[in-house]
Amino acid sequence: MTPFSVQRIDHVVLRCRSFDPMLEFYCGVLGFEIAKRNERRGLIHLRGGTAMIDLVALDGELGRAGGAAPGIEGRNMDHFCLRIEPFDFPALQRHFGARGIELGELRTRFGAEGDGLSCYLRDPEGNRVELKGPASA
Repeated sequence: MTPFSVQRIDHVVLRCRSFDPMLEFYCGVLGFEIAKRNERRGLIHLRGGTAMIDLVALDGELGRAGGAAPGIEGRNMDHFCLRIEPFDFPALQRHFGARGIELGELRTRFGAEGDGLSCYLRDPEGNRVELKGPASA
């Protein structure tokens, strides 16, 4: 038994080729806000509710340590999941469709709160993002 318990994901770090399309996606489309910039390290911290996503420039101090850029041959990760409220799939389809972003299949998937509806989409760098609603009753 550990002397602590994990409460939630604190943050996810994504290495990226270009900040502008990523900021447009995470801030303009998903509603995150820039919490802090660290130009020296090539790092931008984004906040959405209690979640944080850090964007790291490939040519910055942190990004260079990660090797090759994400692309067809490989990714930084499989996906990460954002728990959202409300989870209204038709409204999500309208919101993302208006921006030319295709949502994946709506289905029940398991997450931190249990089984609930979710769907996937991709950010401008090709990372898979899962949007998840509340657990089913």
